[in-house]
Amino acid sequence: MTENVACTGAVNAVKEVWEKRIKKHNEDLKREKEFQHTLPSSLLKLNQLQEWQLHRTGLLKIPEFIGRFQNLIVLDLSRNTISEIPPGIGLLTRLQELILSYNKIKIVPKELSNCASLEKLELAVNRDICDLPQELSNLLKLTHLDLSMNHFTTIPLAVVNMPALEWLDMGSNKLEQLPDTIERMQNLHTLWLQRNEITCLPETIRNMKNLGTLVLSNNKLQDIPVCMEEMANLRFVNFRDNPLKLEVSLPPSEGTDEEEERELFGLQFMHTYIQESQRRAALQFCVCHGQILTIYTCMALEI
Repeated sequence: MTENVACTGAVNAVKEVWEKRIKKHNEDLKREKEFQHTLPSSLLKLNQLQEWQLHRTGLLKIPEFIGRFQNLIVLDLSRNTISEIPPGIGLLTRLQELILSYNKIKIVPKELSNCASLEKLELAVNRDICDLPQELSNLLKLTHLDLSMNHFTTIPLAVVNMPALEWLDMGSNKLEQLPDTIERMQNLHTLWLQRNEITCLPETIRNMKNLGTLVLSNNKLQDIPVCMEEMANLRFVNFRDNPLKLEVSLPPSEGTDEEEERELFGLQFMHTYIQESQRRAALQFCVCHGQILTIYTCMALEI
């Protein structure tokens, strides 16, 4: 009898252990499933958080209650499957960094302009973003903006009018030309425009006095405008893989092969190209001018 009781007790103990394990497993699965759709409301208890980093969770939606986290400084939800940004994001007035790259966002809400402390915004690789609300030009502290690998056909007016912007990446979009108003971006020092469809550069680019890095590789440029020689602060440019009309050769370099390769479509190439372009234009003018003189001379002889 005693043995049967002991055996039953042991079985019950094992059963209780397994029931606890199964319960915990089910709870973990429930939490995991909840995270795959949205942030659980239980997180509201953590409203003193200053930084959130949540990657590769399959997160589909940012909940509207995100605006309750008034102390957030950094919000990084990159590499998820988020399809929209809720208007409540605008309540995060202390937010300095918002990283939403590698998601499925199509529209950026105008309420984001209320994030007055925002300094860094990354929306790269969302694929379908094609415009930004003009209200975003009110982000007076924004210095870093990454819009690469989306569907922009022009630089949005909101971006052109961002007063503090210093670093902009719009590579791998559908840009065909740059607006004449690009000169408004007076604080910009780095501009990435690689892998677009740009055919020409506006003359106003010469007025971007602080621009030091300009990447234009893999576009459809046929010429380098002469005015770019006036850009005294330009330190690095890249015109590689553009169908430029002129073929120019650089003088031999004493540096390493790696340095020569890096320089090939850089600043030295730009200056050499412009000089060759001016020389050919002058030569063509002389030829045309000589032909005009010949015509006038023949007309004089006939008279």
